[in-house]
Amino acid sequence: MFDKLENIVERYNQLTEQIALPEVIADNKQWQKLVKEHSSLQEIVDAYLQYKKVKSDLEENLEMAEIETDKEMLEMIHSEIARCKKEKEQLEEQFKVLLLPKDPNDDKNVIIEIRAGAGGDEAALFANEIRRMYYMFAEKNRWKIEESDINESELGGLKEAVFTVVGNGAYSKFKFESGVHRVQRVPDTESQGRIHTSTITVAVLPEVQDVDIAIDDKDIRVDTYRSSGAGGQHVNKTESAIRITHIPTGIVVNCQDERSQIKNREKAMNILKSKLYDFYRTQQDKEYAEQRKNQVGTGDRSERIRTYNFPQGRVTDHRIGLTLYSIENFMNGDIEQMVEALRLADQTAKLQSQD
Repeated sequence: MFDKLENIVERYNQLTEQIALPEVIADNKQWQKLVKEHSSLQEIVDAYLQYKKVKSDLEENLEMAEIETDKEMLEMIHSEIARCKKEKEQLEEQFKVLLLPKDPNDDKNVIIEIRAGAGGDEAALFANEIRRMYYMFAEKNRWKIEESDINESELGGLKEAVFTVVGNGAYSKFKFESGVHRVQRVPDTESQGRIHTSTITVAVLPEVQDVDIAIDDKDIRVDTYRSSGAGGQHVNKTESAIRITHIPTGIVVNCQDERSQIKNREKAMNILKSKLYDFYRTQQDKEYAEQRKNQVGTGDRSERIRTYNFPQGRVTDHRIGLTLYSIENFMNGDIEQMVEALRLADQTAKLQSQD
């Protein structure tokens, strides 16, 4: 482990020198790439430098304890030894997490799909509330929302929605939201006061822009149609909406948010690339998914991941067994505690798989 840490420090120092070179600064693309790598190593380098200082302080105090005769000074030295040992152990545990392979998609934008499942109008209403929850969480993180395909129901619910959360680290925060979300509550239309159970599905994809996904023209079918729902004067007047079908996989993407057919096609192709990237990555990651499914689940959208019980005011994530009794705040976008718990569970699973 410490050889690896030394190599990281060496690489960090090399990058520090390189990003200051005039010829590198002149090449903005290369400079940004090196600065990004340099920044990604900062936390682990700072921790390792602190570790070396603590280790040096510990050794120095151990030597002093062997020769010191004054009782009061000896107590102070032993107190400092105990502090150094504790900090040294904490840093060693921290290194195990910092050295875990980083998900290359964590810093990317994220494409989120929400679809109403079992439960009719109640499921559609809940789907719209989950969309609102994600929008509010994105706003708290100062991220931007770009809608691609919103299909609303007549009662103010949501049949399906596809949108992109644009912001650094968006995928890392949303990636454990994939799966079936279940709601238990008394619908407004229920005269007997009975609790109903409805479901929605959420799919989360990293936005793919810089990954080479080859799409042959003969493998796709492009259809145009008139936009529907909210959207202004252009709705139902021009065929600006786009539907792209990837024939080999059967993946279908719709986009009707933009007035321009060209812009809608561009958005739809970007979503299709992300879906294909996720499709092929999922096939490769089956072994890893099997290892961690007991911790945070496989991320498969057929898996029930969370229950929102309104009568009891609780939200329970079934993958990690965490229940929060603050459903109102949760539905208003205060989901950071759940997000962080899922991240830590994933880290724990990865650490255990290395043992």
